[in-house]
Amino acid sequence: MANVVVVGAQWGDEGKGKIVDWLSERADVIARFQGGHNAGHTLVIDGKVYKLNALPSGVVRGGKLSVIGNGVVLDPWHLVKEIASIREQGVEITPETLMIAENTPLILPIHGELDRAREEAASKGTKIGTTGRGIGPAYEDKVGRRSIRVADLADEATLIARVDRALQHHDPLRRGLGIDPIDREGLIAQLKEIAGELLPYAAPVWKVLSEKRKAGKRILFEGAQGALLDIDFGTYPFVTSSNVIAGQAATGTGIGPGGIDYVLGIVKAYTTRVGEGPFPSELHDDDGQRLGERGREFGTVTGRKRRCGWFDAALLRQTCATSGVNGIALTKLDVLDGFETLKICVGYELDGQQLDYLPMAAEQQARCTPVYEEMPGWSESTEGARSWADLPAEAIKYVRRVEELIECPVALLSTSPEREDTILVTDPFAD
Repeated sequence: MANVVVVGAQWGDEGKGKIVDWLSERADVIARFQGGHNAGHTLVIDGKVYKLNALPSGVVRGGKLSVIGNGVVLDPWHLVKEIASIREQGVEITPETLMIAENTPLILPIHGELDRAREEAASKGTKIGTTGRGIGPAYEDKVGRRSIRVADLADEATLIARVDRALQHHDPLRRGLGIDPIDREGLIAQLKEIAGELLPYAAPVWKVLSEKRKAGKRILFEGAQGALLDIDFGTYPFVTSSNVIAGQAATGTGIGPGGIDYVLGIVKAYTTRVGEGPFPSELHDDDGQRLGERGREFGTVTGRKRRCGWFDAALLRQTCATSGVNGIALTKLDVLDGFETLKICVGYELDGQQLDYLPMAAEQQARCTPVYEEMPGWSESTEGARSWADLPAEAIKYVRRVEELIECPVALLSTSPEREDTILVTDPFAD
């Protein structure tokens, strides 16, 4: 049986939620492998809308095991609220349906405070556009070997030692930013209180996944954000604090690289970005406004308006390579309905030179201007199409040209938020 990794291949918000849900019906296990609750999936099932931030998309599908892997940083207070909210919508969540890796680092209230204070103190041009939810500082503590992890909640002496180590680092930082010292006793009390709600879900996820794999179960790995926000291969420093590309699925759950059989990249038929950072194909005209309005481009978590632009094939070719993408799921094709002319970014011009990739240096990225190829649009509607025969000829030509330019085939084509409105070309779960 194939194990599939789903990654966003742009700057996030590509429609991963629908695709993961579409695939999760046929998976046995759905595992989240990186990120925090600073990104969201919106699922529409039988007309009912579910908004998930920390929980894997599989929780809304009965009979599935959902897993939060060690590559995630987890805010336990947010998780408990999210579980309660989803339960109110009639979804059963128990330790039999949800597992959290014992070695998952926790996001503490002090992380969010530090995150927000730093962003407020940043000078113009250096703000990252963080959501302020503490994800970055939590990953810093993980790398600095001062995290409090899920397993630490089970032993009071270990918990207190971990808190004291964290305070040695955080209190001097807080003084420099003008924040009051951490209330040590208060933080320990908060952690003791939440421990009882979190520990029932704790499990050796690496072992569980190994056993599931040996038993021939299908595992679906999902991440958050998009590959262009990867800490190594994204538009640094305007990136997230974790590795987003497909290889992280192995280390973020303990499955090992041999456990990945197929990588599906989720790609929007145009390009969007939230927050600061370079965006070569961004539009500041009526076309950009139209894309945003038709695509309802507002963040699931923040509500922030997304920046919109033409499809960037050069960037997609890059992320398909770094994530080893086998096929893409192209979403929101219907947003392009009615455009007389469409443009695709095929490369960049930098200091008089033509480039077919985006360089890593931030100042060079900022100076890259897009090189466009134009294609005729279509007037007919593609919304709700479920076969190639339902698509206008020009829409099919657009999809085929995208495949050529990114050097990767389309495996799925999504034509609305409804999960049934999907054209299957290649089954990622095929044996």
